Amino acid sequence: MGSYYVQVCLRCRSLLCSKTTATTWNFSTQVRQCTTVTRGADKILNGSSFFRGSHRTTQARQGWKPQVFCYSDLTAKHLATESKDGKFTEELSRADVVAYKSPLLPVSDAVPGSESQMPLDLDAAAEVSALEVISDEEAISIPVPDAMPPASTSLKDYVDKSETLGKLVQLGVDLWKLEQRPNVGSMLLRLDFNTDVAPRLLFLKEIGVEESRFGYIITHNPFILTASLENLQTRVNYLKSKKFSSETVASMVSRAPYLLNFSVKRLDNRMGFFQQQLNLSASNTRDIVARLPRLLCGSLEHVKENLKVCEIELGFKANEIQHIVIAVPKVLTASKRRLTQIFDLIHNTMKVPHHLITKFPQVLNTKYLRVRERHLFLNYLGKAQYDPNLPNYISLDRLVSLPNETFCTELASASLEDFYVFQKTL
Repeated sequence: MGSYYVQVCLRCRSLLCSKTTATTWNFSTQVRQCTTVTRGADKILNGSSFFRGSHRTTQARQGWKPQVFCYSDLTAKHLATESKDGKFTEELSRADVVAYKSPLLPVSDAVPGSESQMPLDLDAAAEVSALEVISDEEAISIPVPDAMPPASTSLKDYVDKSETLGKLVQLGVDLWKLEQRPNVGSMLLRLDFNTDVAPRLLFLKEIGVEESRFGYIITHNPFILTASLENLQTRVNYLKSKKFSSETVASMVSRAPYLLNFSVKRLDNRMGFFQQQLNLSASNTRDIVARLPRLLCGSLEHVKENLKVCEIELGFKANEIQHIVIAVPKVLTASKRRLTQIFDLIHNTMKVPHHLITKFPQVLNTKYLRVRERHLFLNYLGKAQYDPNLPNYISLDRLVSLPNETFCTELASASLEDFYVFQKTL
């Protein structure tokens, strides 16, 4: 009988091909067996008392329930049962055969197997639950991947973790200057070098900017890394349409990093302003802007103030101001204090008239201390003579442009040591 039941079980397994289906079939067989026990005459199961009515049905179900989930190894279980009760095993075997020939219950309604029937997953068993309590030593030993600091007051904490910052440092960008500006540091951390930074650098290289100037440009204008490439190209095309050469445009961008951040309309308005205020030709306007491109980037109020200072306080005429600006465009961006101080020294102390200052406007862009020391030394020697109509004339150009040694030998007729000793007396 035991071997017969083994053959039946193997046949069932091969036909159903699923433990879930086998469980369903066994459960169906047990339900039928319970029905037979309930409806038939009173029987004794394993020495139990007589069952009647619904009480008998409940007891039968309770007797079969633990056996439903014990069929993972059908052969061993039922061989053991046969040794205990041969008659019961025979009835069970026959019932199983009959149940096998009868229709099966749907697989979707099958009772789920127990944990012992579930396949064993060693990988899942090795995983540690996130809710599992571990000791402090185990927590310390858990490897934690390096990550960027959540917050910092310095970009140096992110250089080793951010590819963008690392490449910017290699280009010569001064991160310590950028981190002092609000929101610039967080903006740089959000940039991707390949998609954001590299295309802008290639654009600058294509318009002729030298690679050695990349660090200077980004340090002073990091927002060029977020500007649209289309807008940048449009502004370059505008400058070229105004007859600026490619070399001039590259030089202007290198010396005025914010130049390409302004719209074409603003650039055109700035060009028109200088041309109208100074009554300049297009060629002279282009020359001034090319030599001092930050005129297109800075505030026009300061330029207007300097023009009023030259006209009202310093007493220059319109044509003289025009000549001075063409020769020295920095006069338009110089501080008012410095401009009036150097003019007071030249005009009121050295007694140089306006037309001579206009003839040598570079003197207005010279350091005040340099002009004062040389004038006082010449005056000490009795050679401070700046009138071209008198003998021993000393031009303003040579006064401010010659190096100390040449100034002493050619203009002062003294040694360099004498000039240094005189400087100590001031």
